[in-house]
Amino acid sequence: MSIVASISAPLAAPLAVSTAAKPFLPWVEQGTPESACKSQDPTMACRLVWNISKNTDFTRFYATWLDTPLSTLFWIIITFVVAMIVKNIAHRMITKVTLRMAEGTMTDKVRERSRTVFEGSPALLNKRRAQRAQTLGSVLRSIASVLIMGTAAFSILGSLGLNLAPILASASVIGVAVGFGAQNIVKDLLAGLFMLLEDQYGVGDIIDVGSAKGTVEAVTLRVTRMRDMNGIVWYVPNGEIKKVGNESQNWGRAVLDIPVDIHEDTEKVKEILQTTADEMASDAPWNDLILEEPSVWGVQALAGDAIVIRVVLKTAPGRQGDIARELRERVKRAFDEAGVTVATPAP
Repeated sequence: MSIVASISAPLAAPLAVSTAAKPFLPWVEQGTPESACKSQDPTMACRLVWNISKNTDFTRFYATWLDTPLSTLFWIIITFVVAMIVKNIAHRMITKVTLRMAEGTMTDKVRERSRTVFEGSPALLNKRRAQRAQTLGSVLRSIASVLIMGTAAFSILGSLGLNLAPILASASVIGVAVGFGAQNIVKDLLAGLFMLLEDQYGVGDIIDVGSAKGTVEAVTLRVTRMRDMNGIVWYVPNGEIKKVGNESQNWGRAVLDIPVDIHEDTEKVKEILQTTADEMASDAPWNDLILEEPSVWGVQALAGDAIVIRVVLKTAPGRQGDIARELRERVKRAFDEAGVTVATPAP
């Protein structure tokens, strides 16, 4: 045993010195990024520091004290930059889409009719389109910003090692509480959003919402402002509008029920009405407002000593009243010339 010990002692001394000078790491080879970073899978930043410095001590110092904070900061910056880029792209796309939606796909003929409806000036029509595009764009951009930046914020908090479960639970509880407390406002906002998306009505339209009827002056997500024929301004919450009748969309129809004496010749009266309506449809400026050839539908009712004959004209939207008043004046003159007696129908 003494002979073996005496032989192994000189061999063990150099091995001990070598081991002390170069520590043995069982899973990596010395002089590599894995050895310097003390990890089987070093981060990209630690590998970069090793490749530049080739210094084991400096790389280990970086891996111990700087690698995790700098990597976290790097990913936070990357996440924020990507979120801002995505948000800007989304805002640009939303702006283009809303402008195209506001402009619509109207033909030249329909566009000219729309200008005619708004008294020959496109200013009111442009105001309606601009307001619709602005409101829609603002809402959709806000929604996109909340979703994108909210996702980025949660990603950043997760990279910092925070537990997101309590935060999400608290946000859910707060959202439910706000929803219950402001359900009427939420209802108005959702109704206004869908109303704008579907273009149910806009600035300049004549609408009937049941409780009020008038010309729309302003439309927001929460409320619609309209002025009736007496000049009264009505503010109607969008969520309270159950149904709406729009007299200014696409086209309208002027319906006149003309009562004449029951002894009058109905064929003669129908011919006078047809001729009068055709003459009006060919005269300016009514030829631009009457979209189709007038039609005399015939006897609509027998009311006491009167016969009610109906005349129908398809008109530009919102101009039914003007056309009906003009036609009544012309029919009165035509009846006077032909000796036709206008009767008063029984109630």
